[in-house]
Amino acid sequence: TNICVADYSKHPETTEFIDLMVNEHKFPREQVVEWLAASKHQESIVKAMSRPAEKVKPWHKYRKLFVSPLRIDRGVQFWQENQQALQRAAKDFGVDPAIIVSILGVETNYGRNTGSYRVIDALSTLAFDFYVSVDKRESRRKFFTTQLEHLLLLAREQNRDPLSLKGSYAGAMGWGQFMPNSYRNYAVDFDDDKFADIWTNPTDAIGSVANYFVKHGWKKDQPAATRAHIKENLDTDGLNKMRRPKKTIAQLEQQGFQPAQNYAKEDRKSTRLN
Repeated sequence: TNICVADYSKHPETTEFIDLMVNEHKFPREQVVEWLAASKHQESIVKAMSRPAEKVKPWHKYRKLFVSPLRIDRGVQFWQENQQALQRAAKDFGVDPAIIVSILGVETNYGRNTGSYRVIDALSTLAFDFYVSVDKRESRRKFFTTQLEHLLLLAREQNRDPLSLKGSYAGAMGWGQFMPNSYRNYAVDFDDDKFADIWTNPTDAIGSVANYFVKHGWKKDQPAATRAHIKENLDTDGLNKMRRPKKTIAQLEQQGFQPAQNYAKEDRKSTRLN
């Protein structure tokens, strides 16, 4: 049964969440109820999440959306304008400036498209009213409920009204499109003004993206991708799948992929056909 309630403070699944914010994080109950009451169900978010472009378009078509002369020009301009911060990020974190510039270009076109949805609407809708297959329902509900929890904590830490924060239809925010928990865990104050601002501050965005990469296993001076030779008896299991890398180089070689560059056999990689 699908239950869509306009007032999320009265939604049958929010009682546990309200208790969590009150008991675990010491928010005033009236305040949490007020925020949820102001949250609005967005059917457009449900539709967008049900058919994300990443899964609909093959890579050779999806690539055209991001690798364009205009975006390349904007990337060059951004690099030139923020060269000092990018060089410092490379020195402090070991992340190639080209990777940081590319991520910010792909995610938000250098801050030009950070999202127009209220984040609290997106996360409430996806936590409590996004019904997918039974096997995915609980994991999705848990993920977005956790993000809603982190959103309220982030708003309190940054002294901001959670109803004012804007982002993507999935609740991602700022130049680097960080989910609320990623914002709290990986955003850094890279210009030393005592405030980690990836909403409007490109310097903090640069440092935060670099920090995110390092905390997720980035290795300095190693390529992010390499071409691979394909054997005739290729096993295509896992090819082009949108998932975290799980297979080691040794396992991929057994499938029929031979990296053009040398990697440690225990390194974990994913495969994509370009």
